[in-house]
Amino acid sequence: MLVIESREIKNIENLAAGQGIPVSSLMERAGKNVADFASKFIKDKSAKVCIVCGTGNNGGDGFVAAGILADKCKVAVILADGFPRSLLASNYFNILPHSVIMNDFTENNVKSSEIIKTADIIIDCIYGIGFKGALKTNVAEVITYCNQNKKAVKIAIDVPSGIMCDSGAIVSDCFHPDYTLSFTSLKPYHVLYPSIDYCGEVAVSDVGIPKNILDTCAYMMRTTDEFIEKNPLRQRKKSAHKGNNGTLLAVCGSYGMAGAAMLAGEAALRSGVGLLKIALPRSIYNIAAQRLTESVFLPLEQTPDGKISAREFQQIFFELSNSADAMLLGCGMGVNNDTRQLTAMLIQNSPKPMVIDADGLNCLLGNIEVLRMAVSPVIITPHPKEMARLINSDVNTIQAYRYDVAKDFAMEYRVTVVLKGADTIIATPDGSVYVNLTGNNGMAKGGSGDVLAGMMSSLLAQGLTTEQAAVYAVYHHGLAGDKCREKMSARTMLPSDIIKEIDF
Repeated sequence: MLVIESREIKNIENLAAGQGIPVSSLMERAGKNVADFASKFIKDKSAKVCIVCGTGNNGGDGFVAAGILADKCKVAVILADGFPRSLLASNYFNILPHSVIMNDFTENNVKSSEIIKTADIIIDCIYGIGFKGALKTNVAEVITYCNQNKKAVKIAIDVPSGIMCDSGAIVSDCFHPDYTLSFTSLKPYHVLYPSIDYCGEVAVSDVGIPKNILDTCAYMMRTTDEFIEKNPLRQRKKSAHKGNNGTLLAVCGSYGMAGAAMLAGEAALRSGVGLLKIALPRSIYNIAAQRLTESVFLPLEQTPDGKISAREFQQIFFELSNSADAMLLGCGMGVNNDTRQLTAMLIQNSPKPMVIDADGLNCLLGNIEVLRMAVSPVIITPHPKEMARLINSDVNTIQAYRYDVAKDFAMEYRVTVVLKGADTIIATPDGSVYVNLTGNNGMAKGGSGDVLAGMMSSLLAQGLTTEQAAVYAVYHHGLAGDKCREKMSARTMLPSDIIKEIDF
């Protein structure tokens, strides 16, 4: 699925008009889809549906829906900001059935508020994709009444009023829907912060835009599932053996952080790599060897605080050059002068592609320019706090500009960026950006990132490109997390449970 900005949506509608599909046709289809969606929550004719409408075409969608729903239940239309100013919306307003209760909030806010408070279903058709800035005082009051009705099913049409479509910004407040029905495609606000928390469950509705227009339109991002559908994972040959399925060298772990290495290792094995070699400090070898029985280990000299010594660079480089297809660097590795030096040397000299995660990223602080010196493709997997450290920013800024931060960093440093979080963003050096819609908040636990890094580096070792490995790993990591939530709950599931549900 595509994520399309508001200006391109308007361009798409103009192109559709050029092919003989007028805006009125799109509005009628949109209104019908709204009515069909709302009908799922109507139990009988006694149900009270309140449609709050603005003065533009978004209000027009609401008027069309009101006309259709009038035969199924009790319908009231609240004009949040006066009568429609759009000629097209006015046409549908003027033909509303007499059974529809109509009230202008600006003229009678007491009656309007009572209608809103007693509604079983509230449909927000006030503002559309063109909204910018803060809510008008009277509209803000309407939305407050809507949000206070906790028993009603609340549905936002195209955009919850108060959210800016392209940035996801919310200046004052916004409508808080249980569901958002988006037309034609996903919009940026569906996957950006802070609006991501104010969409409810999202559905995308086809309003009749021809496929040939959508196939050639400009888009902001693609979803990971859309990429995977067009780029299916190749099947293994019947004659395949472990040598065909890649060898991964994981440079991970330190004293006190053996778990990170083990989670990453288990996830890598579960993701199909033919052979896993783990380079780790000697002090945690016995712990890891008891759990990762399918792995080969390289116990290495360590520093006094239990981290891999930089003197082991040659040994690691030899293994990487002669017997590995990819490298994972950083999970639980710890940060000191030795690991900083080791990280820089491996980035500058590795002949194989790598995933840099966790402490591997922390080892780059103050030396981020070394990424420009990488001789092989690199994927970095920061969470927002790690990304903030890398670019000397703060978490709030990273979250507010996730798309721009990931894309700009990927293009500037020529690396693939996996900016983790709800709706993880993946950006590639050529400027392509993907957003992932799988996963849930039960994955917000220490160790989930190690699982993702293990999956991603495993796919890299199996011969996938950095783009493919990043997209496939993020999608299936989230999918495994969703399976865990179904079997347990978001609160009780663990990263180790996610590994059991990995399925490519």
